[in-house]
Amino acid sequence: MTTIIAAIAANNALGKDNDLIWHLPADLIRFRKRTTGHHIIMGRNTYESIGKPLPNRTTVIITRNQQYKAPGCVVVHSMQEALAIAKNDAQPFIIGGAQIYEEAILFADQLDITEVHAEFKADVFFPKIDGNLWKETKRETFSSDEKNHYKYSFVSYVRK
Repeated sequence: MTTIIAAIAANNALGKDNDLIWHLPADLIRFRKRTTGHHIIMGRNTYESIGKPLPNRTTVIITRNQQYKAPGCVVVHSMQEALAIAKNDAQPFIIGGAQIYEEAILFADQLDITEVHAEFKADVFFPKIDGNLWKETKRETFSSDEKNHYKYSFVSYVRK
């Protein structure tokens, strides 16, 4: 069950200048809980924005750069290689960035989305979630609070 996990704004914004636009601690906690113990598959820019392998996960980086190295990570050169590395994981997670999401949304089994109920100026965006291909199965909505400055929802989808 390959799962895409992402936090996206109301205008599908993901980030700007290779960084997150908002700070939402509840999303970070959820991300850690969901992905711990699994393979996390990402593009090189996403990895470099994080800056290190995340603990208790197998970090798989996709890059076209044949010379790229990242200590403590598995570096591959295609989505197919990344999925082959994660083949024994019951639920590998695709964690970005935009180009990786564009490719993965064509075959992923599930979407694990945090909707941030605000619009932001961005330079990378999540692909449109096509209601003809995806069925929403769960939604939890939360108000903003002193730690999470935006209203947000955790939304789960499965491929139809």
